[in-house]
Amino acid sequence: MPKPLTDQEKRKQISVRGLAGVENVADLKTNFNRHLHFTLVKDRNVATKRDYYFALAHTVRDHLVGRWIRTQQHYYETDPKRVYYLSLEFYMGRTLQNTMVNLALENACDEATYQLGLDMEELQDIEEDAGLGNGGLGRLAACFLDSMASLGLAAYGYGIRYEFGIFNQKIVNGWQIEEADDWLRYGNPWEKARPEYMRPVHFYGRVEHHPDGVKWVDTQVVLALPYDTPVPGYRNNIVNTMRLWSAKAPCEFNLKDFNVGGYIQAVLDRNLAENISRVLYPNDNFFEGKELRLKQEYFVVAATLQDIIRRFKASKFGSTEVVRMDLDKLPDKVAIQLNDTHPAMAIPELMRILLDEEKLTWEKAWDITVRTCAYTNHTVLPEALERWPVDLFQNLLPRHLEIIYEINRRHLERISSLYPGDSDRMRRMSLIEEGGQKKINMAHLCIVGSHAVNGVARIHSDIIKNTVFKDFYEVDPQKFQNKTNGITPRRWLVMCNPGLAEVIADRIGEDYIRDLGQLKKLLKFVDDDAFIRDVAKIKQENKMKFAVHLEEHYKVKINPNSMFDIQVKRIHEYKRQLLNCLHIITFYNRIKKEPNKAWTPRTIMIGGKAAPGYHMAKMIIRLITAIGEIVNNDPVVGDRLKVIFLENYRVTLAEKAVPAADLSEQISTAGTEASGTGNMKFMLNGALTIGTMDGANVEMAEEAGENNLFIFGMRVDDVEAMDKKGYDAHEYYNRIPELKQAIDQISGGFFSPGQPDQFKDVVNMLMNHDRFKVFADYEDYIKCQEKVSALYKNSKEWTKMVIHNIAGCGKFSSDRTISQYAREIWGVEPSLEKIGAPDDPR
Repeated sequence: MPKPLTDQEKRKQISVRGLAGVENVADLKTNFNRHLHFTLVKDRNVATKRDYYFALAHTVRDHLVGRWIRTQQHYYETDPKRVYYLSLEFYMGRTLQNTMVNLALENACDEATYQLGLDMEELQDIEEDAGLGNGGLGRLAACFLDSMASLGLAAYGYGIRYEFGIFNQKIVNGWQIEEADDWLRYGNPWEKARPEYMRPVHFYGRVEHHPDGVKWVDTQVVLALPYDTPVPGYRNNIVNTMRLWSAKAPCEFNLKDFNVGGYIQAVLDRNLAENISRVLYPNDNFFEGKELRLKQEYFVVAATLQDIIRRFKASKFGSTEVVRMDLDKLPDKVAIQLNDTHPAMAIPELMRILLDEEKLTWEKAWDITVRTCAYTNHTVLPEALERWPVDLFQNLLPRHLEIIYEINRRHLERISSLYPGDSDRMRRMSLIEEGGQKKINMAHLCIVGSHAVNGVARIHSDIIKNTVFKDFYEVDPQKFQNKTNGITPRRWLVMCNPGLAEVIADRIGEDYIRDLGQLKKLLKFVDDDAFIRDVAKIKQENKMKFAVHLEEHYKVKINPNSMFDIQVKRIHEYKRQLLNCLHIITFYNRIKKEPNKAWTPRTIMIGGKAAPGYHMAKMIIRLITAIGEIVNNDPVVGDRLKVIFLENYRVTLAEKAVPAADLSEQISTAGTEASGTGNMKFMLNGALTIGTMDGANVEMAEEAGENNLFIFGMRVDDVEAMDKKGYDAHEYYNRIPELKQAIDQISGGFFSPGQPDQFKDVVNMLMNHDRFKVFADYEDYIKCQEKVSALYKNSKEWTKMVIHNIAGCGKFSSDRTISQYAREIWGVEPSLEKIGAPDDPR
């Protein structure tokens, strides 16, 4: 019998990882050694793992630079319309492997490092995640950058280079503890500082009105220093740029006021200015109206707009035609996409530049602004909507407040002429909310100041038009669009699940990686025994690999034949991790009641971070860990049920968990999850979904066939009906014995023997003020989970359903999403053409 292949030998056989040509490998080894020797200092002959990682990163980076320069040169020569994606978050994860995938270098690098006696996977594990995001919104921005480069768009991601990204989560005695994410500690080989493009950003001060125009004076200045990170397209030789701004105090900072406590203190106070880019606010779907956050929002916007206008004026078109110095043609050459309301200040800031610096009339400036900007809404939860106090603005950005007031005056004048005497409508539609303290509604500002407004899944876009922004839809229906989210198949299939990518390529070729709609061709193989076997085998291998990872980290023995039932996402009441907990407890109680029944074994994993100030979310984590302590140590249960809290869930852990999942939990209350994107990752990687008709689940069911998902629970209409009628948790508690038993166990201390009232806040919320109606969907959820267990027993039928799901994934590529943004909002045409490689003759 032949001896089993090593991991490295297996990887070599996967063609989607690129060809390992002999010259290629030899060159890589030479360059690797060159970088390694350059890195090592005289008194340190022994290289560490980290030295090897940096040598490999720099070797791969060398393959990017030529393409990067050539791409930017190509844009300068062809002068396309440029797309600017503005986001306070870019949740990028690791860069090394993604770069190798997109440059087709993976097998060559693997072979080169192998010949040098190193294991590439071990080196990849040294890289820190770039965790500059909280969850879906930040990860979407990262997928979009990959797709924009792969579709040949002249696109730029603009954001903040946070010194500290999303905190690292530690679980100590069952509780979440936060730890600062010092991701730049050892340096970042993927970024290049560009001090030559440093820009001043102004805060505070006052406004002077003169006959010749308006001046914003006596401001405090902070410098914005840009760092550029290359964004390679998939095998098309295009490399775009993500530019992140870092805050620097100017040299004169505080020194002109030499009376404020002396020179030393003045230099120490530079930190105050530089704090702007110190740390990412760790809230997902929650607004915290802090001055530092508003400073961050304006900082990224002001620096970026200066950059956009500089590039517009300096472009080739501008040197041949004097016209380019005036900004009339800006909307023909520039598209600005606002990722949620966080960069909404782009609208008044662009107006300020056009009015005060370029001396345009209001009408002209407003026309340019609206035609340039577009806004993506990411949530309908009221607590997430940004409403900034007017007095904060008055102090920090006085000129912008004036401009917002004038935008509002003209906006309300228009509404008043359309609906004479409808003062209630005027109040609802105003950009300024009156009341205790006046607040600026940033979503209203974005809608009024943009030519396009979109939701992120069909159901979400409908909800926006029919409820939250109904008044605005009635006035400007042509502004409202849908752009269902997607994920990049490069990171979320080829990179994280090469085994599956390969068995698909064996059947339908490799083109689907660029054009995911081709996965439909897999329907021909839904009854093909060999394909069914291959898909099941890959899943089993991924589960074994993840089980090894878990056993190293959690010291729990995992049954790899159990169903891997996974819910990973930020911890939030609306995402209903508590509903999952109730199923776990119910299943546990059933096993205890009938220990000899042939239960379908499960390993249930829940992971995600709770915002540090979100008490209920932290209690939910404690409940999950407490349930695990009881269940995992009950000998009656054995390996039929294990509960694991996945610590420090982040992009890199998702890349391990997603390919190993059998069941994906997408169980938010209908109408609350705008889209979800984790749902798409699981579907693409061969998990089945149990979920409500919420967000993109609706479209997933449509694409794969509703009978190929486990759909349960209230629909949006049912939720609305219940809101009218009133939700009574007690009615369910008293009517459903297994629900009552579970709640009584939580409240009676069964899961917290030392402190019986540990979870009283959770129980009180569920019983008396649960906005998300957990009990209302409990019964249907449990029934649906029984169907899941029954099907899992029939491996062949389960896998056939998996194949239907993978075949229905095409729509959920971010390439499709970006093609729609490009054509329907930005007015640019995507392209799958390659440009010349740097070594091609010009």
